[in-house]
Amino acid sequence: MCGRAAAGCVVRRPAGALSGHGAPPEQRLAIGKVARTAGGYLFQVTSPTQQLAPALDIDARLTEIERSLNLLLNVTPVNAAEAWADFERSDFGTVPTLRLRPLEFEPDLVRRDLYNLEIENVTDPALHTLFRTKRDEIARQITALEDRDTSRFVYGSLQLYGAIAQPLASTAEELLETIPVRSPNTRSVTAGAFAEAARAEFDRYRAVYLDFPVHIEVRDDISELMVSFGRLLIPEAAAFRADRVEPLLHHEVGTHVVTYQNGARQPLTLLTIGLPGYDETQEGLAVLAEYLTGGLDPRRLRVLAARVVAVGKMLDGAGFLEIFESLRAEHRIPARTAWSIAIRVVVGGGSVKDAIYLRGITRILEALAEGSSLDVLFVGKFALDHIPLIQDLLDRKVLQAPWVRPRWLDVPGAQERLDRLRAGASVTDLYEGDVSA
Repeated sequence: MCGRAAAGCVVRRPAGALSGHGAPPEQRLAIGKVARTAGGYLFQVTSPTQQLAPALDIDARLTEIERSLNLLLNVTPVNAAEAWADFERSDFGTVPTLRLRPLEFEPDLVRRDLYNLEIENVTDPALHTLFRTKRDEIARQITALEDRDTSRFVYGSLQLYGAIAQPLASTAEELLETIPVRSPNTRSVTAGAFAEAARAEFDRYRAVYLDFPVHIEVRDDISELMVSFGRLLIPEAAAFRADRVEPLLHHEVGTHVVTYQNGARQPLTLLTIGLPGYDETQEGLAVLAEYLTGGLDPRRLRVLAARVVAVGKMLDGAGFLEIFESLRAEHRIPARTAWSIAIRVVVGGGSVKDAIYLRGITRILEALAEGSSLDVLFVGKFALDHIPLIQDLLDRKVLQAPWVRPRWLDVPGAQERLDRLRAGASVTDLYEGDVSA
């Protein structure tokens, strides 16, 4: 009997005939096509994507709802440049006032839309579980955004990004103790110069992938370089270390933009905004890109470690000034860098997100040592834990192989570095002395 769960069932089938799911490639026809066998029998054969049409409708709605929240921008201060200037004038003695943009959505209405989705009608077990966990994650995002600038915000952040386990905290401390402090590189480039370098990087991708979109914005309402829904956003007041430009481009464009565009080519649109808990894997992959291209230098490693230490101090009750002074006095982090780390940790009432960079690269290294392939991670934005689901959808032809291959895989020396990591390496092994890692 052809019930709702049996999408692609046979209209008329003699004994031994193939079903749509098990048909050879030549019989996996486009939606609405009809195949005729040698015996003259007609089959209504559906594509794997059509079989999952109800699930893909839910997927599209979840994606639309999360995009409306814009979590990344809504926890980014709009006045960071002015706050830094005031803080510097106060001789680093006054707690900065950080302003967040007003929410452009009504939380209760978004929740209503979210829980009106009939996820219970999705019959594919893996997707049913995925959509339920994604709905839960979006609900937590809504609550966290409502709780900005209150003591409750940190609890929402912990639910979204997780706490700091002792091994991660110990690794961070070890990195800060092992890696010597180096004098800051005073040569820097402006936001405009960085934007030009970014356009050149996009052009390199467009030379191979003609339809690769270019979205670059220099903005005065953000304080950190970021990618939001495939757009590279550059803070207008920022100055970038000249030797960090290329690694940052591999991090932001070569990882975050590339996986967004690969996800945009898939029928599962959640692969553009990220499956539940994707951030840790994405940032770990982006840090790996920096390492493979020779750009994960000692100063950068110390910053990633300092972020974990700062999050730990915030969770222990330390305020902005205590975190800032601790980074400078105990770990000799330069004032401007210590400021950046501290505001990212205290924004909104306390954020633990910055711990995911070091945790992410740690888990990526473990996966590489276990023999995992990087290729599947370029399909879109998802967590390491979702690899079996993604591989299953690839095998069933619901998803397709990644459209774009990150350029950082082919930089001279990258494969040799990758081979060394596959033999087994820890985060501390990424420090290669005074030579750029």
